[in-house]
Formats: sequence, structure tokens, C-alpha cells
Amino acid sequence: MTRTRGKKPLFEPGLVPAPGALLEWRDSQHFDRWQDRPCVLCDKPTPMRSHYGEPVHKACAEDWIAANPVEARRLGRFASDIQTKRRRDDDHA
Repeated sequence: MTRTRGKKPLFEPGLVPAPGALLEWRDSQHFDRWQDRPCVLCDKPTPMRSHYGEPVHKACAEDWIAANPVEARRLGRFASDIQTKRRRDDDHA
């Protein structure tokens, strides 16, 4: 299942990470606390959602980006959240 070209993201995505890098999905809009739906990549239930509302495990999205880096960047599929400026003292793990 692929995203249609004219579909707008539910909220503004950042950049697609490099293959092998991790997605940063910190925004609560990536989590649907009410309903698990089948992952578009592995078909197992997940509460996680992409910026476009696709149900997808974060690990599945990261694996897909690693396997399809050109298509991921061309489509902007499975992007990270926009990074906000961090304070210097915000270094907790």
C-alpha cells in the first residue's frame, strides 16, 4: 500500500533519515492509544502511525527506509519529526 501523491501529512514531517539511522517519532501524534491497526509493511497490529497516518511499526519503517532509500527520499515516506532547538542542559537519556 503506497501513499497517494496529493495526500497531505497530518502534521509537518522533517527529513527522512539516512539508511540505517533511526527515526525520531517523539510527537504523540505517532501513537494511537485507541486502536491498533495492521502495519502496512508487516501486517501485525500496531498503535504507531506515520506522519501520513499509515499504521506502521517504527522498526518496520526504519527497515523499509534502509531497503528503499531512494524511494523513501523521493516520496518523503516515513520521515522523522521536525527537530526543535534543544536547550544546552537538556542532555538526559
